[in-house]
Amino acid sequence: MRVYSFEKLIVWQESRKLTKEVYLLSKKFPKEEQFGLTSQVRRAIVSVCSNIAEGSSRSTSKDKARFTEMSFGSLLEVLNQLILAADLEFIKIEELNKLRPRIDEIAMMLNGLKKSQLNS
Repeated sequence: MRVYSFEKLIVWQESRKLTKEVYLLSKKFPKEEQFGLTSQVRRAIVSVCSNIAEGSSRSTSKDKARFTEMSFGSLLEVLNQLILAADLEFIKIEELNKLRPRIDEIAMMLNGLKKSQLNS
């Protein structure tokens, strides 16, 4: 079985784990949010690792960095949506606070990846 370059990236591996956690957490959202916040946070979290993967296929450093930027934007979108979910009492603040260090870590890794892409 072939292993693609993005699969070796720790930032992709960690964002994949976070995706699973966000999906499980969003199961707690009210049913009436299925097409609202639940759908939005799930699409955004999938975009984090998907953009890392797609960017790895690009030929120029600038293109790779652009997809890494989109990943970062999606990650912040997820954070915003989880904050809103806590405000709306769909999740407990403790659940949000448990994920924040993971989000911060992935954000730092994405910044590092972008810098390395632009410097190559």
